[in-house]
Amino acid sequence: MNNIIKTGILAFGMSGRLFHAPFLKCHVGFEFSGVVERTKKKVHLDYPNVKSYNSIDELLLDESIELVVVNTPNETHFEFALKAIKANKHVLIDKPFTTSVAEAKKLFKEAKKKGVSLLPYQNRRYDSDFLSVREVVESGKLGNLIEVHFRYDRHRNVVVENSWKEDPVPGNGVIYNLGAHPIDGIISLFGIPIKWSKHSSFVRPNTQVSDYVHIHLLYPNNLQVFVTISLLVADPQPAFVLNGTMGTFKKNRTDVQENQLNEGMQPDNLLFGSELPDSEGILTTIDSNGLKTQEKITAQKASYMNVLEDIYQTLRLGKDYPITKEQIIVQLEILES
Repeated sequence: MNNIIKTGILAFGMSGRLFHAPFLKCHVGFEFSGVVERTKKKVHLDYPNVKSYNSIDELLLDESIELVVVNTPNETHFEFALKAIKANKHVLIDKPFTTSVAEAKKLFKEAKKKGVSLLPYQNRRYDSDFLSVREVVESGKLGNLIEVHFRYDRHRNVVVENSWKEDPVPGNGVIYNLGAHPIDGIISLFGIPIKWSKHSSFVRPNTQVSDYVHIHLLYPNNLQVFVTISLLVADPQPAFVLNGTMGTFKKNRTDVQENQLNEGMQPDNLLFGSELPDSEGILTTIDSNGLKTQEKITAQKASYMNVLEDIYQTLRLGKDYPITKEQIIVQLEILES
């Protein structure tokens, strides 16, 4: 088998242009081979050797393509992933994985039957801010964790016209479009919660999808985890606040990768994934004598290239993919509840 994984992308909007194509171009183990462009043909402007297909069915007929990226609107993930699996392709699915647990279970069942890999795309595990959180948690400097807050704060007090994300269909609203990120991060850090509750609101004038959600997850040893996502926060609060018996860690949302990609920076640039100055998280600890100290935690350089490396290690070297079927099923149970 050729070590190069020829890959096709099912759409060339923001997700395809920013989060997939540049990394496929830069990773030596992959070849960006094809993309579906139904109307406007733009891929050749940046990737002249990539073939543009008129339909998903046409791309799936290309036997040279081994991996298919499903990055279409949320409600189509199940349908298109199932088509790709039946065409004997490995499949990478953007968040949310599907719109329901039942759909996800069927995809995993079909993938096993066909002997192909079904991989969730959870790139925010490789955000610099989240990696700082992981570093502090694993250091033990906070002692026993008691209370953890993850937030996504944005301000958009209008309904975006002609956006599929505003359509009242399964898989839309902030819980699916943004909530999959923090919930995945929490599960990767703390495991499967004992139970959870969720409250959502429709606040913006004429909105047909939720624009606020608050989730409370309960873990063993009295750990309480809270996720808040809102489109109506003018002054964003710290994205991560962790309180433990020995201290507190606060970190703003500081990852720069999306902005850098928007500005045209490629993942192989030496500056890619390095946080801006004064972006450090603040760790406050109190020792056994009651002495309080604060230190700045500088984030390590981050890159979504690690997602592709995880995929390569799985498809070519047989290593376990870090995001498991169980984690995805529980994530969707929380999103769907």
